[in-house]
Amino acid sequence: MHSKNEQTARKTKMQMLDIESIRKDFPILGQEVYGKPLIYFDNAATTQKPQIVLDTIVGNYSTQNANIHRGVHFLSQTATMAHEEARATVQKFIGAEKSCEIIFTRGTTEAINLVADSFVRSQCVDGDEIIVSEMEHHSNIVPWQLQQQRKDIKIKVIPFDERGHLQVEKLEEMITSRTKLVSVTHVSNTLGTVNPVEEIVRIAHAHNVPVLVDGAQSTPHIKVDVKKLDVDFFVFSGHKVYGPTGIGVLYGKEAWLDKLPPYQGGGEMIKNVSFAGTTFNELPFKFEAGTPDYIGSTALAAALNYVSAIGIEKIHAYEESLRLYAEEKMKEIERMRFIGENDQKSGLVSFLVGNIHPYDVGTLLDKLGIAVRTGHHCAEPVMHHFGIEGTVRASFAVYNTKEEIDAFVAGLARVASMFNRKKH
Repeated sequence: MHSKNEQTARKTKMQMLDIESIRKDFPILGQEVYGKPLIYFDNAATTQKPQIVLDTIVGNYSTQNANIHRGVHFLSQTATMAHEEARATVQKFIGAEKSCEIIFTRGTTEAINLVADSFVRSQCVDGDEIIVSEMEHHSNIVPWQLQQQRKDIKIKVIPFDERGHLQVEKLEEMITSRTKLVSVTHVSNTLGTVNPVEEIVRIAHAHNVPVLVDGAQSTPHIKVDVKKLDVDFFVFSGHKVYGPTGIGVLYGKEAWLDKLPPYQGGGEMIKNVSFAGTTFNELPFKFEAGTPDYIGSTALAAALNYVSAIGIEKIHAYEESLRLYAEEKMKEIERMRFIGENDQKSGLVSFLVGNIHPYDVGTLLDKLGIAVRTGHHCAEPVMHHFGIEGTVRASFAVYNTKEEIDAFVAGLARVASMFNRKKH
C-alpha cells in the first residue's frame, strides 16, 4: 500500500509533464493497428524512439560517417569526438566516476557475457561459486552456465517468495570462501520487483565479493547512481531506454576492468601486435574490439539526454501512477491474478486471467490495437516457481496514458467475457 504522503510526493514529482507533447515526439505512436489507435504496452521488451534519436542516426550517417579513432581526416575526427562525448554522456547519466569505466557493448546480454567470460577465466578455479537470483532473465543465467563448461564452478540461487520478494536475508548464509561474484537483476522483467541492490552490495562487499547488477529494466525507469549503489559492474541496453537497438553499456569499476583480460581480440583493443605477442590497449578500448557502433553510441546519448531533459524522477513518478492505476482497474476483472505483488515494483504488470492462455489474451488484444507481451519473458525459472507456462505483461513508458489503460482494461474484460461465454 502507498501512503497519502507517498502519493502526494509522486504527484509533485510528475508535475509539469506534458504527456501529449511527449507523445508527439514519438512518430510511431500516431499510427493505427487493425483500424485502432496503437496502444503500446510492450516497453519492457523495447521502447519506441523519439524523433531526436531518429534524427541523430540519420544526421550522423549523412554528415559525419567515418571509422573512429584511426583516422586523421576531418570526418573521422568528428565522429571520434561524437563517440567519446556519448561515452561521457553515459558516464554522467549513471553517475560513474570516469568515462574509461564505460564500455560500449551490443546490449545487456553481451555485457553480461563479457563479464562472465573474462571474470571466470581469470578469477575462478574449479569449485568456486557464482550467486544469482531465481528471478533472473536468461541473459544472467545462461552465460554463467556456459562458463561451467570451462571450469567446474557452482551456481547458487537466491530464492524469492510468493509475492516476488527476493529473500536477501538468505544471501549472508549462502556466501562462502569460494564465492567469487554475486550477479542479480535490479528490476525483474517479469515481476517488476525492485531489488534492494544497496543491501545486496553491502552484504557481498562485507565478504570481499564483487557484485554485477543487471540494469536493463531499471535504467529506463528509476535514477541510477552506480557510485551510490557501489556496484562493481552495471549493465543496460540502449533500446530499452528510448535508444537504438544494438548498443548497450557495461560499467565497471576501473580496478576491476584493469584486472580482467579482454573478452574479444581484434582491432582497437591492442597497442602492439606481432607474431611474438600482443600488448593490449588501455581502458575502455581493451574491451571494444573492432569498429564500434559509433552511430548507435551517439543515438544512445541523444536518448539519455532526452530522458534527462524530461527528468528521470518525473518519469518514474508518472509511470508509477500508471501502474497503480492499471492494477486498480484490472482488479475489477473476474479471476484476475497478478504475478508479482511486491510493494517495491516498477514499470510493469504481469498477470493471468483465469485459465485463459496468455497467448490467446495477447492475440485478441492485438486485434484491438493493444500490444502486450506474452510468454515466459526469457525468465523460465520464474514461471517454474509459480507452476505456470507464462504470463501476460503490460509494461509502461512515459508516453503512455490513463486513457490507454482504460482501453486496455476494457479489452481485457471483453476477452474474459468471450471465454466465459464459451464455457457455458
